[in-house]
Amino acid sequence: MRIVYHLGAHCTDEEKILKCLLKNRGALADEGIIVPGPARYRSLLRETAAELKGQSASRDTEAMVLDAIMDEDHAERLILSFDSFMAFPNWVIGRNMLYPAAADRTSGLAKVFPDLQCEFFLAIRNPATFLPSLFERLKNRTYDDFTNGVDPMTLKWSDVVTRIRAANPGVPITVWCDEDTPLIWTEVLRELSGHDPATVLEGVDDLLSTIMSKDGLSRMQAYLQTHPPQSEIQRRRIVAAFLDKFALADEIEIELDFPGWTEDFVDAMTAQYEDDMTEIARMPGVTFIAP
Repeated sequence: MRIVYHLGAHCTDEEKILKCLLKNRGALADEGIIVPGPARYRSLLRETAAELKGQSASRDTEAMVLDAIMDEDHAERLILSFDSFMAFPNWVIGRNMLYPAAADRTSGLAKVFPDLQCEFFLAIRNPATFLPSLFERLKNRTYDDFTNGVDPMTLKWSDVVTRIRAANPGVPITVWCDEDTPLIWTEVLRELSGHDPATVLEGVDDLLSTIMSKDGLSRMQAYLQTHPPQSEIQRRRIVAAFLDKFALADEIEIELDFPGWTEDFVDAMTAQYEDDMTEIARMPGVTFIAP
């Protein structure tokens, strides 16, 4: 059995992946893919990892945790999703890096199931929009308190991925950009769940419904029915065309109002993010999903 950890990050899919998989848990279970409710594992996993203090769980502990999470005696794949696996929002920035505890947290999660194979899945997002969105989640925090003196230009996702890989040698990690998610949504769902490509999931357009007009979504769905795409690439092109025409501007535009964040600064941060993506895509042991 494989343990699949969807690590978030914060302010990416906002649990739409989990909600879609839960909507299809019956069909997925028929393929040996188990998607438990989050209440069954989120606190349990964090508490168990903390109690282990970096050590691997015994077989009795591993069995006890599995018994608490799933009712089935056997599964091919167990999907566990939580955007705070690596840190709660207050602790995303620290020690001049994003998710400073990512290595320890992911290693601790893997060691809860030392006899099983683990995989990590992570969506990343341009720091120029990620940081403002994260800041909105935090109450009663000033910008200086939020950044704690950290220069935003020093925050790189490649550093997060590198630390996760170093702490979990041999554990594969799949990464994609949140900005691309509308175009690669079905591929992300398939890679994460491991379901048969012939399986048709319900709710695959739930994400698009939040960023596309109702009329546009209806037109796209009708078009896809009468013109079934012959490949993932073809589907992406169709989705991109309809998004270009029917996207809801208010849902995809982010208002930036941080001190010192000029247009040039945001452009520089975005350019650095694009370079960072290229670096991540070249990392050994990393699968990068791109349009």
